[in-house]
Amino acid sequence: MVGDKARGEMNAFQRNESKETLFTFISAGDDPPKGDFPLQKKSPKLCGSNYPLSIAFIVVNEFCERFSYYGMRAVLTLYFLSFFHWDENLSTAVYHAFSALCYFTPVIGAIMADSWLGKYKTIIYLSIVYVVGHLIKSVGAIPSLGNQAVHVVLSMVGLFLIALGTGGIKPCVSAFGGDQFEEEHTSERSKFFSIFYLSINAGSLISTFVTPVLRGDVKCFGEDCYALAFGVPAALMVLALVVFIAGSGLYRKTPPQGNVLLEVCKCIGFAIKNRLKNRSPEIPKRDHWLDWASEKYSKQLIGEVKMVTRVLFLFIPLPMFWALFDQQGSRWTLQATKMNADFGIYVLQPDQMQFLNPLLILVFIPIFDFGLYPLINMCKLNFTPIRKMATGMILAGLAFGLAAIIEVKINETDMPRLVPKESLIRVLNLAKNPVQVTVQDKDLFQQPVESFQNPAEYSKLILNGEQESLHFTLQHQGLTLAFNYTMKEKSVYSLIVFEAEGSLSSHLITDLEAKPENGLAAVRFINALSQDVNLTINSKSFIAVQKNYSASEYSLLERDIYNNGKCITETGEFPLELGLLDFGASYTVVITNISGGAVETWKSEDIKANNVHMAWQLPQYLLISAGEVMFSITGLAFSYSQSPASMKSVLQAGWLLTVAVGNTFVLIVAEAAPMAQWAEFVLFTVLLFAVCIIFSIMGYFYVSVDPEDLEEKEEKKETSSRGNMIGLVTQKTKL
Repeated sequence: MVGDKARGEMNAFQRNESKETLFTFISAGDDPPKGDFPLQKKSPKLCGSNYPLSIAFIVVNEFCERFSYYGMRAVLTLYFLSFFHWDENLSTAVYHAFSALCYFTPVIGAIMADSWLGKYKTIIYLSIVYVVGHLIKSVGAIPSLGNQAVHVVLSMVGLFLIALGTGGIKPCVSAFGGDQFEEEHTSERSKFFSIFYLSINAGSLISTFVTPVLRGDVKCFGEDCYALAFGVPAALMVLALVVFIAGSGLYRKTPPQGNVLLEVCKCIGFAIKNRLKNRSPEIPKRDHWLDWASEKYSKQLIGEVKMVTRVLFLFIPLPMFWALFDQQGSRWTLQATKMNADFGIYVLQPDQMQFLNPLLILVFIPIFDFGLYPLINMCKLNFTPIRKMATGMILAGLAFGLAAIIEVKINETDMPRLVPKESLIRVLNLAKNPVQVTVQDKDLFQQPVESFQNPAEYSKLILNGEQESLHFTLQHQGLTLAFNYTMKEKSVYSLIVFEAEGSLSSHLITDLEAKPENGLAAVRFINALSQDVNLTINSKSFIAVQKNYSASEYSLLERDIYNNGKCITETGEFPLELGLLDFGASYTVVITNISGGAVETWKSEDIKANNVHMAWQLPQYLLISAGEVMFSITGLAFSYSQSPASMKSVLQAGWLLTVAVGNTFVLIVAEAAPMAQWAEFVLFTVLLFAVCIIFSIMGYFYVSVDPEDLEEKEEKKETSSRGNMIGLVTQKTKL
């Protein structure tokens, strides 16, 4: 059974945001460190309360820093995809490499703070590194600055510095806030951590909604404004640093007292080394492999390390949960780019969907703490922490199962994937009468193509090699005409049939091979007039199309209704209405005539628009957010309660490393084993369910303990073994 005191320490902790942890060597519920310290001045109080004024600066600093981090990360995947033109797998791999680094570096920050600089200086120095990384990242997103290589180098350097900064200060800021309270104000300190993590959620929620708007709705340098989307988080990080420094005169600053994580690692390393040196069968065995460290380390430290390793063993399956959870910012965002984002009153950016997670966390925590868990207890169900975490895994797996189903539905509007020696073709009949099209040695186009008939699906052509010259025959009003065209493999074509100078003619044009990226619409124009035209679609899109059925290149546009265009010819300027150009669709617009002062057009949809609404992602966000509450918050509370007071930070380090390992696993899968996206979602679902079974078995054999009880037993055992010595010393004292 976990002790009452341990449970009490975690009550406030369980209500806090789960992705951030009290990764500190003097945790909120721990006793203060023993020893001689410089006398700390008392900080002024807030409005006559017991809350130090200094915590206001720390809370504002945390809000700005979290806004900075989550805002930048929200647009990162689309930045790789659209700005660098990387493919989805590489974009995903780099995104998760960055995320993994952000959770490896807290160990560095903790060692710096506790062994060298102290928390205050560590926060200052690494925040400066953080700011420099943001500034370099923002400059690297300016399109006019250098070539692709320059942008990539600047961005990668910026991301490395950001990871070092955000990870390095992660274990310091919350602990530094706890240091501001006097020891008798434990309840105020507990409430401070609730406010602290509320600021984390607020920063995350606001930034993940705002920065995608800055990216997508604001245009700079003629495209999405990534420089602004990264620049605003950079400005918030500068503000965070300024606010933190502004409170310098109010802070209580404790000197570094040594790093228990290093001591644990040294103890484990010495035990392994000593055991390998003493492999002789003549040497007596010891009860536990860590007992081989007893020559150098105290029994108390060895006993505490034993307790820690029991919990760390349970952590082994946990990275798989984070492998799924952190794909909200990569794979799920990429999935959202292929969906319909029109919610009627507002068009959501695909990377804005991530704001649902912090929002749902704020909603679910009180529902679970004050509704679901008490209800389960009333039903007298033994819903242990291990079972809660396993349930969280199941919910996350179900979320990815739903994502796989949605991905299959999305693929129904995709262009077929072409393989070698294959190409696609369709016919656009712009003549006044039906046309029968025949391709030599190919069984295509059985029925005549009607005039201005909306084209059917593309027909597949099987070629004899990488390219092949094909003989086309057109029959029109009793006349037969023949044309030869060269077709290349893995290409998509439209055969344009039209009347010119009283005869039938044709030409072959190349179509898009895949949907436009990021939910954009693609449109091209065919000019059937006998004069050149200049088209203006909006204030930034100008297209010149030559006469006599010439075709323009595709233009990529935001999804919108375009009814305010202009068509300029030799005879004047005329209004141009295109109607709705929808998400992910490709259009061919034929300018057929100018009549009555207006341009007459015919529009065909080459590639179907995204017909799966983005709202269908809501169930998977609900499931994975509920899974996070049950898995992450419960896991933190459980591991916290199962460790000795001096070892809580070691388990927090282990917890953060599970996140890093999970992200590392995703980048390995993305790069080493590329597959269809729906299949990858299924793979992660199956893996998590398998890991859940393993974790449940491990948890079944795990016996919860109260660290204080074990410490008392160890002390009694040690006291008993030294009983005779103590008696002699006592007797001598009386004499």
